[in-house]
Amino acid sequence: MQLGIRISYVKNNKTDNAMKKPEYIFELKMEVRDYECDLQGIVNNANYQHYTEHTRHVFLHSIGMSFAEMHNAGIDAVVAQNNMRFKAPLRSDDEFVSRLAMEREGLRYVFYQDIFRLPEDRMVFSSRVDVVCLVNGKLGLCKELDEKVAALSEKS
Repeated sequence: MQLGIRISYVKNNKTDNAMKKPEYIFELKMEVRDYECDLQGIVNNANYQHYTEHTRHVFLHSIGMSFAEMHNAGIDAVVAQNNMRFKAPLRSDDEFVSRLAMEREGLRYVFYQDIFRLPEDRMVFSSRVDVVCLVNGKLGLCKELDEKVAALSEKS
C-alpha cells in the first residue's frame, strides 16, 4: 500500500507583510557565548528565543516596567505565538544587536524582533512574537504598557 502525501504551500500575506522591516523603538547589543553553539559551530535555534525574550525584558525595564512587577499587580504577559525566520547563522563570539518594534492588534501585543550581526549590520534572524496579557486570570490589556509605549511614540 502506498500512502499519498500532498504538500501545498499557502502564501499568507499578513505574515509576509508583518515580517518586513518595522520601525524599531529599542535595541540591545549582545555577544554569542560558546555554550550557545551546537556541534555545527553555530548558535542553536532555541537561543534566538532567549535573545528576543531578553530584549523584551530589557525593553520593559527601559520604560520603567518589569515582568515581576506586572505579575505582582496581577498581570501576566505570555507568548501566544512566535513566528521565526532564520536567515544566516551566528557563531561563537559574534557580536550582534537585537532590535524591537511593537504594535497592538486587538488584545495582542505584537513584537517584531530582528537580530543583526555586527559590524556589518546583516540581518540573521527575524521574528514576530504575539504576546497576550492575563489580567487577574482573564484575557485583557495592560494599560500601563499601552501608556508607556504611546509616550515613546509621541517622543519620536
